[in-house]
Amino acid sequence: MKDTVIKAEKLSKRFGDFIAANELSFEVYPGEIFGFLGANGAGKTTAMRMLCGLSIPSSGQATVAGFDVYRQTDEIKRNIGYMSQKFSLYEDLTVLENIRFYAGIYGLSNKEIREKSDELVTRLGLESESEKLVSALPLGWRQKLSFSVAIIHQPKIVFLDEPTGGVDPVTRRQFWDLIYAASDQGITVFVTTHYMDEAEYCNRISIMVDGRIDALDTPANLKQQFAARSMDEVFYQLARKAKRQAD
Repeated sequence: MKDTVIKAEKLSKRFGDFIAANELSFEVYPGEIFGFLGANGAGKTTAMRMLCGLSIPSSGQATVAGFDVYRQTDEIKRNIGYMSQKFSLYEDLTVLENIRFYAGIYGLSNKEIREKSDELVTRLGLESESEKLVSALPLGWRQKLSFSVAIIHQPKIVFLDEPTGGVDPVTRRQFWDLIYAASDQGITVFVTTHYMDEAEYCNRISIMVDGRIDALDTPANLKQQFAARSMDEVFYQLARKAKRQAD
């Protein structure tokens, strides 16, 4: 039996009569790149907020990094990284100030912060930009920096919420190289994306429709199951059934 870093059993979230996430059941394994897909209104954001300890479920069970989503939300937050589409960086701080700020939030010691800051700046090739404001960096570099900061504390899991929106295809591919490197280090990557070519890069994919998980498997198996040539075709077959319009 495989170890799991995320385990959900009939996890649900209701807002009055509206069921945003409806009995979600799935497992995510250590070091896996797990794609979490769905059209606008599918319930992806609601599900991710529950798993990150930001929203208490209405019913069901789930553990993240071994911690319970009802009782141990603080422990969950200490054991995960998070990157949103807006990249989560402070544009009025320099590159180094951002790195040191987030490293401190994630609980690294002063010695670790110095070491990690130098290591990260060198690895990203930002030595000449380290004292510049983040707002002066090109979008692709801000994206790479934001991801690197999100995993600076070596979390068990990093949640990426549509992290590559608005960047060019070459930069998106480079960003996925960072994801692969994190996965090779044993970090589990839980990623939402609306780029179906990126879905092909995931080990497994879950596709939500109107609050439910309608499909979950490897890209190859899903294409075979739906007699599709690409994940675009798989997604279209499922998403066209959706009735909701907004998340």
